[in-house]
Amino acid sequence: MDADAFEQLVGDELDELPDEMVDGLDNVVIVVEDRPEDGTLDLLGLYDGVALTERGQYGFGEMPDRITIYREPLLAMVETLDELRDQVHVTLVHEIAHYYGIDDEKLHELGWG
Repeated sequence: MDADAFEQLVGDELDELPDEMVDGLDNVVIVVEDRPEDGTLDLLGLYDGVALTERGQYGFGEMPDRITIYREPLLAMVETLDELRDQVHVTLVHEIAHYYGIDDEKLHELGWG
């Protein structure tokens, strides 16, 4: 799947998330990249920012938090378009949860690891 089609799929899956999850995102950008900087296929997504639970004064010119979805690792782990949609959905939920301050351990307990 080429980059444009993948980016469209990510947008479609983002639209499928519950409003209460997405509406709370403030100063967050979601981007698609081919691979993580280290070039591995091990990382599906990354949240880079300050979780809501850790913020003091916030909103005075800070750069946006960033959620990155990695195309090649996701494509490498699935065989069908339906599997890709499911995995992109899980990855979006996982990274957005980090924005809300939910750590990996809790996400695994909830089945979103």
